[in-house]
Amino acid sequence: MRSRNRQLNYGAAMLRITFALLMVTALGLWAEGPLQREARIKDIATVQGIRDNQLVGYGIVVGLHGTGDSQQTGFSTQTLASMLLRMGVSVPATGIRVQNLAAVFVSATLPPFARPGAKIDITASSAGDAGSLEGGVLLMTPLYGADGKIYAQAQGPLVVGGYSISVNGNTKQFNHPTTARVPLGAMVEMGIPVLLTGADSVLLLLNEDDFKSAEAVAAGIDKELSRGVARVVDSRTVEIHLSPGEDVPELLARVEAIEVPFYPHAKVIVNERTGTVVIGGSVVLQPVSILHGGFSVNIVTEFQVSQPGPFSSGTTENVPQTRVDARDKPVNRIELKQGATVDDLVRSLQTIGASARDVISILQAMKSAGALEAEMEVQ
Repeated sequence: MRSRNRQLNYGAAMLRITFALLMVTALGLWAEGPLQREARIKDIATVQGIRDNQLVGYGIVVGLHGTGDSQQTGFSTQTLASMLLRMGVSVPATGIRVQNLAAVFVSATLPPFARPGAKIDITASSAGDAGSLEGGVLLMTPLYGADGKIYAQAQGPLVVGGYSISVNGNTKQFNHPTTARVPLGAMVEMGIPVLLTGADSVLLLLNEDDFKSAEAVAAGIDKELSRGVARVVDSRTVEIHLSPGEDVPELLARVEAIEVPFYPHAKVIVNERTGTVVIGGSVVLQPVSILHGGFSVNIVTEFQVSQPGPFSSGTTENVPQTRVDARDKPVNRIELKQGATVDDLVRSLQTIGASARDVISILQAMKSAGALEAEMEVQ
């Protein structure tokens, strides 16, 4: 007789149901007003027009120790053939058999006010099936902006933050050896001009939209400059009017150093893929009672062989024997009274042994029940 156990998940293996039941009591709201913090304007806002710009390019890495692209990656050999042709060497791409090169995409960030000759960091990522970029050197690669113009040239030895070793079919890998950096590996050829003169106003863009924070920024600027020059345009924008001939860099230096109160949003960040939950300190909780328990159903199927008797006309059949086992765990109870904090909630959830998935379900149910005053962001 032969038997085999299979566990089914809601019809295929094991069915496990975990539920969270919340009962919100009719108690008063615990809140003492929005949380206020002090911060410099440069940490919570940016100046419109003064920003980074993304650059990207396609190049080739040479000097690898047999860990480059295979012959199935045709564009790397075509790139090498084109480079050799420009140098006066005519070699057909089909005749190239090398494993010490790899095609890569190069990315960089061009900072504002970058001038020709300045150096910036670059990142090179394998575009083919190379095993590792360790020990490679990036050949001269033009970096393009969104308008298709060349803004920088990249070249230099790669710095890899990982490794991959393969011996007799056994592979040991640490981090990602197919992505590397070249510190100060690109030289700016053309900058993007940012004009600060001739304008009659400057716009500050807050990182988070909030009318109260915008009003605080405008009030702080007027107080520092001793005149009414700041105006709130909307919940994210503050306009600063300039006087004729005013020194804009000196004005922005004074404005960015101003410390003002700002009121961050109450947020709960949930990553369901990794089970990570981050709760901000400004989250407000209402009094609530939480009942949390677990109910699991195990469905086990055993196959028994039915063997017919000798000299009979019967056939051998597999007969399934199914057994259902249901278990109901005791319910855990959490009670958060008036004045409870996020720390109290986290400690209570740890006490009952709630997993990260359970915490996510409980927080979502608390948000639906109105017991969690925060914005939930699911990543």
